[in-house]
Amino acid sequence: MSSQEIPEENLPAAQDADEHAPGTVAVADETNPFADPGLPPHEHRIQDIDERAAKRSERTVAMLFTLSMLATAGFIASYVTIPSDKSIYVFPIGHISAMNFALGLTLGVALFSIGAGAVHWARTLMSDVEIIDERHPIAAEPEVKAKVLADFKQGAKESALGRRKLIRNTMFGALALFPLSGVVLLRDLGPLPGTKLRHTLWSKGKLLVNMNTNEPLRPSDVAVGSLTFAKPEGLEEHDEDFQKEIAKAALMIVRLQPENIKDKQELEWSHEGIVAYSKICTHVGCPISLYEQQTHHVLCPCHQSTFDLSDGARVIFGPAGHALPQLRIGVNDEGYLEALGDFEEPVGPAFWERG
Repeated sequence: MSSQEIPEENLPAAQDADEHAPGTVAVADETNPFADPGLPPHEHRIQDIDERAAKRSERTVAMLFTLSMLATAGFIASYVTIPSDKSIYVFPIGHISAMNFALGLTLGVALFSIGAGAVHWARTLMSDVEIIDERHPIAAEPEVKAKVLADFKQGAKESALGRRKLIRNTMFGALALFPLSGVVLLRDLGPLPGTKLRHTLWSKGKLLVNMNTNEPLRPSDVAVGSLTFAKPEGLEEHDEDFQKEIAKAALMIVRLQPENIKDKQELEWSHEGIVAYSKICTHVGCPISLYEQQTHHVLCPCHQSTFDLSDGARVIFGPAGHALPQLRIGVNDEGYLEALGDFEEPVGPAFWERG
């Protein structure tokens, strides 16, 4: 019900002024069923009458803001110094990541301290006098705007922000330092990869090892029309960095008739029709595993990018942006297939640093 729909005699402005006095309780009757019960007598806080208590509250608020700053510094230090693979035992949770525990604890303390400091400041030092604000039309009148501005100035004055410099400075320090937590998280965008994306484990003299048998490959092991997957010599599945390295070094080996190879460089880098290409699709990095013997095409199962292995593994269909990199291979003195160097170009999808 709006104020326009209430009988004039029941509006707060029309009621006896004494009904609004602190401690006054109006009694409902037939003519005034919704009587204003009034406000209880205002009780002053200890900080309102004792400056020493106000100073203690001020120091408490400043201590909380300072604790927030220290916790933020601890967050940054934890992120930089604690190894990501270190774990600790925390009762009753059990073994958890030391970095995650430290980050969560320090970030929680930093946020809690700012909030607790602001609440304690408002409850003990800011004005707590009850103010009645009568209903008014929705459209703001010039007088209302002036009143809002005056209230704001009064609130700023009552906060004592200018007089209590210790609170002001520590609050600004806590609020200014806390966002650094988010800035430090940008470290997850790095460290910069440098040249890691341009090189793999392949190097001159490394044997081509069959992924299924874990044995070095001889030319006789690769039949015409077959597809074999290989990895570099020395890379084992139990190695800690196996997944990271095989994602760049995975190789597929196909044997073609030399006369069916159209690309001159492909023929020069092959051995008796055996060609070795990166298994990593140049679209989004999926492993290529489908081979058509009759057409010499390989197909990526993710988005159907198709490459012609008889013509430099160029793209003939699909979203891939460039051909598969070829690995130059030969045979060592013992008759095993070996790499004659690393890939001449980065494997997998393109990246912004690639020239």
